[in-house]
Amino acid sequence: MQLTKEQLAEFDELGYIFLPECFPADQVEALRAAASDVFTQQRPEVWREKDGTPRMAFACQEYNDACKILSTDERLVNPVEQLFAERCYLHQFKINYKAAFTGDVWQWHQDFPTWHKDDGMPEPRAMNIAIFLDDVMPINGPLMVVPRSHKSGALESSHDVKTTSYPLWTLDNETVSELVEKNGIATPTGKKGGVLMFHANIVHGSSGNITPYSRRIVYLTLSAVSNALVKPTRPEFVAHRDFTPVATTPASAFEQFVEKAVTA
Repeated sequence: MQLTKEQLAEFDELGYIFLPECFPADQVEALRAAASDVFTQQRPEVWREKDGTPRMAFACQEYNDACKILSTDERLVNPVEQLFAERCYLHQFKINYKAAFTGDVWQWHQDFPTWHKDDGMPEPRAMNIAIFLDDVMPINGPLMVVPRSHKSGALESSHDVKTTSYPLWTLDNETVSELVEKNGIATPTGKKGGVLMFHANIVHGSSGNITPYSRRIVYLTLSAVSNALVKPTRPEFVAHRDFTPVATTPASAFEQFVEKAVTA
């Protein structure tokens, strides 16, 4: 999958782009089943809310077959390599879970400061590309982004341990207010199977989910090969140490995996 000139221009201007209906229903159902399997496991890679509800699961490609194939899918890797004009390695693979009624907040932050300060990533030549496993609606804790905020570069941030399980380098209220006053807030919502890409320095966060509608999203964080980590401090399942370029697989590989799973 390649982005069009119009999509490239939109990403450059806004710092994010949503691509609807990239994954068909049967493949989304396979990924939903994979997420359910992952979140039932008791392992260090699966982090939970205070009440025990899953919050996120890291490195799923290491212990789930569907995630393993997905981690090399050309529909996710090619657009990022196109933007960087360079091969990429997999910095992080995770599934975020904003559970019905209990999903907690994510404070306002940029991703690159955490990758830089905690993982030793040299430059913001990395980004998230995400698959919606549930319909993401305005009401069930969608990601909120500040359009064009990536143009401000890496902003001053502080280490926040108020999250239930995942400390972040977060932004203060004054900084966020100034950016929102200038650029507003957008909520990239859409049907399950859609794909969201966003810049490493775009300001984003999400509120809690008090609705009956869960919100699960698979995230691949891909980084340019020239942007390998130099002083990682977090566990390897959070910040991978293998900087080998991703050997992409065609979309048909995941299609075949799903077909075999159905007939098995």
